Amino acid sequence: KVSEWITVTGTNGKTTVSELTAAMLTSEGFRAIACGNIGLPILDAIREPDGFDYLVVELSSFQLHYLAGISPLASVFLNLAEDHYDWHQGAENYFQAKSKVFGGTKAAIVFNEQDKKTFEAAQSADVEDGCRGIAFSLFSPQRSAVGYVEDVLVDRAFLDNRAEEALELATIDDIRNIADPSPHLLANVAAAATLSRAAGVSPAAIKRAISIFRLSPHRNQLVAEISGVRFVNDSKATNPHAADSSLRSYDSVVWIVGGLLKGTSPRELISLHGPRLRAAVLIGADSLELQRLFSEVLPELPVRVVSGEPVMDQAVRLAAGLAQAGDAVLLAPAAASMDQFLDYTDRGNQFIAAVGGLK
Repeated sequence: KVSEWITVTGTNGKTTVSELTAAMLTSEGFRAIACGNIGLPILDAIREPDGFDYLVVELSSFQLHYLAGISPLASVFLNLAEDHYDWHQGAENYFQAKSKVFGGTKAAIVFNEQDKKTFEAAQSADVEDGCRGIAFSLFSPQRSAVGYVEDVLVDRAFLDNRAEEALELATIDDIRNIADPSPHLLANVAAAATLSRAAGVSPAAIKRAISIFRLSPHRNQLVAEISGVRFVNDSKATNPHAADSSLRSYDSVVWIVGGLLKGTSPRELISLHGPRLRAAVLIGADSLELQRLFSEVLPELPVRVVSGEPVMDQAVRLAAGLAQAGDAVLLAPAAASMDQFLDYTDRGNQFIAAVGGLK
């Protein structure tokens, strides 16, 4: 069986959008699966004996760099921020790799109205005849876009009278079933809904999928609340852009941060979130660089550096000692994990285990 591909890239949100799009397609009755950079290899999905109607393929910048050419039904470029600059040797090469996601698309290329670089990529994309450019937005959508009117997600792209009408897809209350509706989550839901509409999924099936969808572990995951302190695992925040999204979710934070910075700088992130930080606990290979940044940007902030093993047990105990009732102890490293852990999953699991040890 020949499967249609739907391709997903961006600095952040790829996994959530891939899984949610697959859930929406499944809700319509299609056989669909999320694969690729998400964990399930594409070849394993292709070898499935009964086959799939749709493969929702998460693509990293590395995979896109080496990609020769495919022809997906629909594709999305979610956002662009600093990441992997060391490997790609700069911002422009990273952007060019990400932009390849649109190549050869047949029905719809989907870009982020709030991210000019994704629109730039869409403008220069080499697509099949008849392919449309569709925006997703956090705000009221223009014609040929999907976005939010007050507390309702609406489609003004995939209906005949899009000049004057809009289809309701879901409400903010529906999305609240997934997690607190942060701007990052709202954008991800709009992107997944846009891809699904391009594949013919009905509004009812989209609403149904949103109402039962659950985020993957290690993405802004509440692990426990102990003595009024919430312990939150966002190990999947492997760059400053992702950490920014999770930091915005909490008013007062003891931040566990650090690892391999991959050529990015969290200086702006530290400055931006200074008012919400009670303290920081630094881990990882680049902790000295982080310590220097904190001393320059937030010299009054209590900062502790973890040295020796076991890293995460120490980090969690230090953070718990600094936290007060009402705070969140947040693991949002803004860095890769391979200096001290197998991967971000291992890092998150060790955080969960360390929090369990506190109890």
